[in-house]
Amino acid sequence: MNKWGFLSFLMVIASILSFLIIRGPNANLLMAIIILGTFSLLGVVFAGLSKKWLIGILGVLLNGVVLACVYFLLLARGIAE
Repeated sequence: MNKWGFLSFLMVIASILSFLIIRGPNANLLMAIIILGTFSLLGVVFAGLSKKWLIGILGVLLNGVVLACVYFLLLARGIAE
């Protein structure tokens, strides 16, 4: 695994940990969307820079799952307002 693939997986782990830290009934949803979205997009970019196909595909898929969760958080924020 090269450094770009490692950084892609690190972004997935950072997204999961930041979600677990930010969650709760009084959570700032906009801050969570910005942080998780940024981590996920960086992870997709790092996976794209990776030269290995398997690492790139896994990185894009895992960060895509996080990005889908961010989309649902954005949708929930729109419904709540």
